[in-house]
Amino acid sequence: MEGRVSRRAKTGVDGLDDILSGGLSRRHVFLLEGSPGTGKTTVALQFLLEGAALGEKCLYITLSETEEELRDCAQSHGMEIDSNIEIFELVPPESLLNADQQQSLLYSSDLELGETTKMIFEAFERLKPGRVVLDSLSEIRLLAQSSLRYRRQILALKHFFSRTGATVLLLDDMTSDNLDKTVHSVVHGVIHLEQLAPSYGAERRRLRVTKYRGQAFRGGYHDFIIKTGGVAVFPRLRALEHRTAFDRTTLSSGIAELDALLGGGIERGSSTLLIGPAGTGKSLFALQFLDAAVKRGEKAAFFIFDEELGLLLERTKALDFDLESYQRDGLIHIEQLDAAELSPGEFAQRVCDRVASFDAKTVLIDSINGYQASMPEESALILHMHELLQYLNRQGANTFVTLTQQGLVGDMKSPVDMTYLADTVVLLRYFEALGKVRRAISVIKKRTGRHEDTIREFTIGRGGLSLGEPLSDFQGILLGVPTFVGEKQPLMNLSSEDQDHSKQ
Repeated sequence: MEGRVSRRAKTGVDGLDDILSGGLSRRHVFLLEGSPGTGKTTVALQFLLEGAALGEKCLYITLSETEEELRDCAQSHGMEIDSNIEIFELVPPESLLNADQQQSLLYSSDLELGETTKMIFEAFERLKPGRVVLDSLSEIRLLAQSSLRYRRQILALKHFFSRTGATVLLLDDMTSDNLDKTVHSVVHGVIHLEQLAPSYGAERRRLRVTKYRGQAFRGGYHDFIIKTGGVAVFPRLRALEHRTAFDRTTLSSGIAELDALLGGGIERGSSTLLIGPAGTGKSLFALQFLDAAVKRGEKAAFFIFDEELGLLLERTKALDFDLESYQRDGLIHIEQLDAAELSPGEFAQRVCDRVASFDAKTVLIDSINGYQASMPEESALILHMHELLQYLNRQGANTFVTLTQQGLVGDMKSPVDMTYLADTVVLLRYFEALGKVRRAISVIKKRTGRHEDTIREFTIGRGGLSLGEPLSDFQGILLGVPTFVGEKQPLMNLSSEDQDHSKQ
């Protein structure tokens, strides 16, 4: 194991080493490319700081930024460039800046390219570092002026560094008009950084490893952010890589009628989708299971996209869900999220961290509509949610997600169809009867066992949720305007208190 670790130069970037299967192969040259502002310099600094922390000598060769600018960048992230890192600010010789020297039998570009290469080699020979960053190739490309000379120069740099045993990171800001892939074919690996600008909200960044010779890596795009302290990468979640053993016991909701509707309760390690129009009580049903989990002695995590946290705590406390007390006692983690500022990869990482570090056995995501706002495409949402739900199931956690449908009665429309992803699907509806708006609940799917195929009315009052007997004497309840076909009135009595809470 130690031998394997020694062959990898860790980047020092959270999540990136996981994508690279441990880091960069030592004694090779790698390319880090991306347009200006994607975080190349920050990643390069973290790469050198990781080496310096291990006692390695490191060299930062800059052709585009000054040493002062680099130190300011490091300082803004709280990074301290110590004596093991030398910044070599490569500037052309004074003779090349003299206008009288520009006209000669030699092209000035020939002289500048040769002098630049010579200074790079001299700086390396003087320090003999184990890690090198060259920033950036755009300057060398401009000096070369032709693709042939540029390729020869890159090959010369590669052959020189390969003899020294150093691990080299070449930066390229991709400002060239042509799509020259010269460096891609020469280097050992390529990491591509991107910055996306959504129509609303903060910019989104992602990276992809497009090449890594002789090494398996985690393919595809991975979200990342630049924060104080450096770059943090969120590797794309793969549920197949995470599996734990647990007992698939049946868990009660704390309400006998709800358990009966669900065929006894919810199985551990399963996901439940609560779907219905706005205001039907989807969040409250999910909170009922969360409350039952806490009372069993388990911890829970609650991620809120839609509702303001203070209003939620006040509203649920009136319904005998004391979330604030649970949070104060360390039994529940509540996190309010801003979809406009959050990438899907970062959200998945937050959920996974809560399950791992907080040991949350119940996870509530309210709602998928808010989560969808952070997704560029609907198809991507389905893929992200598939991996996230599968991961949580394999950890033995119970996941409850809510999805708001458009409309109030009649034909409901969902912004995305997630019914096939969830193990259990609970449907909530409004219906009109005797001049009042009432609520009904039904379980339309349960993979893990049998369930009632009935529809039950429910009310929301001071004591929380109350479910009635199956509505067997009505037809068309799910359409919103049922027809009474029985001989007696089976509806629940709505007290004034219930009516007040039903308007919340």
